[in-house]
Amino acid sequence: MSLKKVHDNQPNDFKFSEENLKKAEEILTKYPEKNQKSAVMPFLYLAQKQNNNWIPLAAMKYIANYLSMPYISVYEIATFYSMYNLAPVGKHFIQVCTTTPCLIRGADKIVKLCKEKISKNENEISKNGNCSWMEVECLGACVSAPMIQINDDYYEDLDEKSTLEILDSLIKDKPLKPGSYRGRKNTAPEKQSINGEKHA
Repeated sequence: MSLKKVHDNQPNDFKFSEENLKKAEEILTKYPEKNQKSAVMPFLYLAQKQNNNWIPLAAMKYIANYLSMPYISVYEIATFYSMYNLAPVGKHFIQVCTTTPCLIRGADKIVKLCKEKISKNENEISKNGNCSWMEVECLGACVSAPMIQINDDYYEDLDEKSTLEILDSLIKDKPLKPGSYRGRKNTAPEKQSINGEKHA
């Protein structure tokens, strides 16, 4: 199943949960009354989070009505930005950065593992329906390359062993903690061994 195409199995209805209605009203307070249509992007993100990581057409129509704007305008925004998923991606959506810094440090091996463990092709959901993966451009964590983003979390300083453990944890629906897998704190430099002593 291609995630690039709009999914055939669209729900008939969508509306924000009570919790997301409160968040939507809070978001609107950040915009002048005449510019409240600008809230469309955070609204789309709310809809995506509520609907298992993807935005159905019904959600776009709901948002259009909520913000009193043409449905086609919402659709244009949702289809323009890669951060919005217009078809199911699974509970755990893996984005593999393959821009130069990550590629130099082994992102190609991460892609290979995703093909072996998740699905042969990117943008295909795994057999158990839990995961999908895709290659993306820079995710802004070059200092911690190679890295992947799973839903909203960054997994950094990876190698084949740590990636395999992470992917297995997703397949079992028991995701490991995000962060550096070399024990790095934030973007601190890695410790180097000089004459048997470790130095920052």
